[in-house]
Amino acid sequence: MLLNLLIFAAVAAASAILWWPRLRSSAIWRAMTTPLASIIGSGFLVLGPILTNAYGAYAPAVMAALCLGSYLLGGAIRYNMRAADARDAPWPDGIETVASWALAFAYIVSVAYYLNLFGAFAVSLTRFDDPIFARSVTTAVYAIICGVGWTSGFRSLEAMEYLSVSIKLAIIAGLLVGLGFFFGDKAARGGLVFLETGVTGWGAITLGFGLIVTVQGFETSRYLGATYDTETRVRSMKWAQWLSSAIYLTYILLIGFTFRRDQLAFSETAIVDMMGVITPILPLLLVVAALAAQFSAAVADTSGSGGLMSELSAGRIRPRAGYAILTATGVALTWATDVFRIISLASRAFAVYYALQCAVAALAAVRRGDRARAAGFGGLAILAASIAVFGQAVEG
Repeated sequence: MLLNLLIFAAVAAASAILWWPRLRSSAIWRAMTTPLASIIGSGFLVLGPILTNAYGAYAPAVMAALCLGSYLLGGAIRYNMRAADARDAPWPDGIETVASWALAFAYIVSVAYYLNLFGAFAVSLTRFDDPIFARSVTTAVYAIICGVGWTSGFRSLEAMEYLSVSIKLAIIAGLLVGLGFFFGDKAARGGLVFLETGVTGWGAITLGFGLIVTVQGFETSRYLGATYDTETRVRSMKWAQWLSSAIYLTYILLIGFTFRRDQLAFSETAIVDMMGVITPILPLLLVVAALAAQFSAAVADTSGSGGLMSELSAGRIRPRAGYAILTATGVALTWATDVFRIISLASRAFAVYYALQCAVAALAAVRRGDRARAAGFGGLAILAASIAVFGQAVEG
């Protein structure tokens, strides 16, 4: 009972902070909301069981590597943002155009990933917990988002996004409090678990490659130029990555040493049953957070994809037509494959975009005579290209 009260108190306190007028009116916080919606879209739902099962006691180190890799990739995009702002962009327009089309496709796949998780969590605590019903829910939510975007445009989607981000972050605060007490109790009784790795060698590396999408979303800051200046967008991306990294690392550290391998079920909703071991209230809160997380991330990437398609086609594809294309493709993926293969496909698609952005940054650095940065960005381009080629899906 005491733990439930503490969890609710954490949720309430976080909600009050997130709806504090001074915070909501902050330009930097508003600019952070969009990348946060994507970065913390699903990682805290699937990464705990996946990383702990695959990497055992090394799961926190792998999570740190994912966060560091995403921050370095974000550094290349921030470099390009400043170069573009200074009109110091030496690359041909064609490279940027290819990169933008790659991002538009990546958004389409990532929305499929988010909404398939949405469908799975929506039915997870009901008697309709079945893939057919989950995919039906996913299809229905696609129709809702497409309908809102078609009739009301981005402003309505943006308003929906802030509410869902706030709900998600508040519940994550409660989740971390619950996990913290569970971890502390285990530690006090000498019951912490140190699992051996489930995968090793090249397989461990390619699995990590296939999970890069779980920490993506920072690139959305680049496309907020109509609303925020370059420095605000750069800072918002950095701060969003710092905050999301702190949440992910805390989460994986707390979960990675408290559950036995037989408690790590292989499914997209495994975390629900795991949290039920701590207190019965957490699964319900987690499902609410899951729905908010997937919805906010899907809205962010739907908006980004529709806007990009319109811009890249010189207005021939209107944003609402872009929403329709995204919906048709996503529904097809929903019924043709499973969420873990969609995660891998999304990781590959984003990796192509990141590889192109890193190549662009390397060219800009060469022009400026900054050989060290050029070499660093070139190395990141090779890494991102490797992710696109070798990233593997999680296998049951």
